[in-house]
Amino acid sequence: MSYDGLNLLPQLKSFPTADLDLKCTSLDLLPRLGARLDIELFVKRDDTLPLAMGGNKIRQLEYYLGPAVRDGADTLLITGAVQSNFVRLCAAAACRLGMKAVVQLEDRVPKDDAVYNSSGNVLLNHLLGAEIHHFSEGEDEAAADANLDRMADDLRAKGHRPYVVHLGIDFPALGGLGYARCAAECFMQFKEMDAMPDHVVIPSGSGLTHAGFLAGARAIGWDVPVHGICVRRDAEQQHPRVARRAAEVCAMLGGDWVKPDDILVNDEVLAPGYGQLNDQVIAALSYAAKDEALLLDPVYTGRTMAGLIAFIVGGFINSGSRVAFIHTGGLPSIFAYQSDIVSSLNNLETKEGVL
Repeated sequence: MSYDGLNLLPQLKSFPTADLDLKCTSLDLLPRLGARLDIELFVKRDDTLPLAMGGNKIRQLEYYLGPAVRDGADTLLITGAVQSNFVRLCAAAACRLGMKAVVQLEDRVPKDDAVYNSSGNVLLNHLLGAEIHHFSEGEDEAAADANLDRMADDLRAKGHRPYVVHLGIDFPALGGLGYARCAAECFMQFKEMDAMPDHVVIPSGSGLTHAGFLAGARAIGWDVPVHGICVRRDAEQQHPRVARRAAEVCAMLGGDWVKPDDILVNDEVLAPGYGQLNDQVIAALSYAAKDEALLLDPVYTGRTMAGLIAFIVGGFINSGSRVAFIHTGGLPSIFAYQSDIVSSLNNLETKEGVL
């Protein structure tokens, strides 16, 4: 059976895409971790996408960079946190497409040790040949994008053809199309198993992976609850962001399928904030690794698994439920947090477990 999401969402064919060697990722049962949580747990392995250590941003970049390829761009520009997976994969995509990458690293996380600033995704950016700039204004999306635009203007003045990957809320939600397609792919995989999930749990950061998956699911008539675990903003801020992005993706697909009650975000495990560890995240990293040899990252998927565990502990997801966990990658950042992870794991062993 072909799992290509275009079979269920043919309207996606009208959007230009970049060839990033995108492949259907596996949907795997996690029997031991599922038994620990008393659920039937499946993982959608987008961490295994082949470009430069994988991750969800490849699906988004396929659509973001379609216009860049179409218009003959020679330079890609993007902004993100110091350990941004999006930045790393945009740099990799530039290599794949024969372009230069100019990346801007923002100070979003109150963490300034040498390992954080030089290993993980930062190391890969250097290895991929990206031109690296730094931006100190942190969470100011508009200012970060505006600075990219100034750099793009300078490049144009020198005869280059730059293309800016704008990730701010006021720019088109093209990346969400990649996760609309993922939702259709995932639906077909579960349908073939004749075992549809009761819940989908997914990271909710910029909102495009969450919103795109939700929009795609509803566009094909799949009414599964899609729970976004907040990894960057609290639920009060994230809810309208996901609602707006989902509506934008639906509009691009030619419909209006997402209703207010479909927007599910939870920030129970967000503290102390974006890119900062807590005991719940460390426990999630440990359980996934020891039970299944499944590696999660400390910023996105570790926090998302912690959110899933909190749902179960709190009785929000019932025992015996079938749950799909969307693994969005981000594994290089494990190495940027190595000292924090090791010390936290040692501390965890002296405490009672989360479960």
